[in-house]
Amino acid sequence: MGIRVDIDVMLAKRKMAVGELSEKIGITPANLAVLKNGRAKAVRFSTLEALCRELDCQPGDLLIFEPEDT
Repeated sequence: MGIRVDIDVMLAKRKMAVGELSEKIGITPANLAVLKNGRAKAVRFSTLEALCRELDCQPGDLLIFEPEDT
């Protein structure tokens, strides 16, 4: 699987909607959905920083490494 983005968990803990978060960090709800649904190929450090700032968390709370079965 590789890297999993766990934004949903932090959104639930903070009782925040996707639209509210996207507005606060300055990206479209569609781009945030791509990131949170695991379809993104990359994430900018500035976006990761904004996510951590608004969700009051560390990058490791959002990005989870899951080794692929070999």
